[in-house]
Amino acid sequence: MTWPRDDAKLDRVRALMADEELDALVVRAPDNVVYLTNFWGMKGYEAAVFPREGEPTLICLEASAEDAERTAWSGDVRYLSGYAPDDPRPPLARTIELAQAAAREYPNVGLELSLGTQASDRMVGEPTTFTHEWFHSFGTNIADATPLLARARGIKTAQELERMRLANEIAAAAMEHVRERLRSGMKESQAAALWEGFVHGEGTGWKGEVELALGFSLVWSGPGIKTFTATGDLPVQEHEPTLFEIWVCADGYWCDHTKNLCPGELSTRYEELLDALLQVYESAIAHLRPGASLAELDRLIRDGIAEAGYPGQPSHPVAHGVGARAHEPPYAHQAGTGTIEEGMVLAVEPGIYWEGGGGLRLEDNFLVTADGAEKLSTFPDGVVST
Repeated sequence: MTWPRDDAKLDRVRALMADEELDALVVRAPDNVVYLTNFWGMKGYEAAVFPREGEPTLICLEASAEDAERTAWSGDVRYLSGYAPDDPRPPLARTIELAQAAAREYPNVGLELSLGTQASDRMVGEPTTFTHEWFHSFGTNIADATPLLARARGIKTAQELERMRLANEIAAAAMEHVRERLRSGMKESQAAALWEGFVHGEGTGWKGEVELALGFSLVWSGPGIKTFTATGDLPVQEHEPTLFEIWVCADGYWCDHTKNLCPGELSTRYEELLDALLQVYESAIAHLRPGASLAELDRLIRDGIAEAGYPGQPSHPVAHGVGARAHEPPYAHQAGTGTIEEGMVLAVEPGIYWEGGGGLRLEDNFLVTADGAEKLSTFPDGVVST
């Protein structure tokens, strides 16, 4: 999908660069390359040099030339070979050289020095990491651009919201697909395959607006529900929720949900747990207004869960940003700072887990507007019967 250049987004980044007196950003994380150039690379060898003034430079594999010509916003695209007959070094060495050349004229450069998490490239299964040489290749006037990019990415433009709505639509449609087919006794992994297969098979080409859709999931049923573990081969339970922790990436923009299906009528103990968790969830959603405290969001969720009889839960974060990654700043933490701002998209995900297995989590993505929170997914919260 060829999106028009998002000048509102890029102008915001350049204004922040001016505040920090940075002449250029040199980025290599796939989500930051997408954010600044609209190009989603195949293998993670890509990079971008984004100047405060002038044309950005995209660096990518020669094999991706057609993709870059079709999708990239930059007119300056420099290609590296995946295999060079006269150069036995890995491709990343050639990426570094091209980035050095493109950044040479800029005295003050920002790098992703404190970036701890990055989104996947399109190949996904074998992420490319950058080495010591990358971080020591751009002179001595280097600043950490990670906080700047986090601030820029925290507020979504109209185009970004349009792209995220597509990811949310695909995720919801995939859940409807699974809802019609989920049966007790099938394996958790089979339920996950139903969802992921729909996302990739039907989400790619969605409405003629998505070039590539990828789905990622963790699926657990009944006693298999845990705070955080891999999808397994346990059977889907009747009268108990099957929890789908799911992410869709549509051309580099993400959604992050937790949805629950139940074959048959939900058991009494789970009905009681659901009622308690919905109260916490709805209270958190009501808090999503411009100017509200991020620390208080974390606190009210955890206090509500404690009042329901589960102090100290959950052990995972309960609210975070979503955009060019499934998990990105801002993060709500009661010991932290920051306020909720109009234009943010936040995932809210309270969870309660029983000792020995079982429990429940609820999650959707919410756009913060002047009037409160707008839920981006059409699939219901709670536990949906199949």
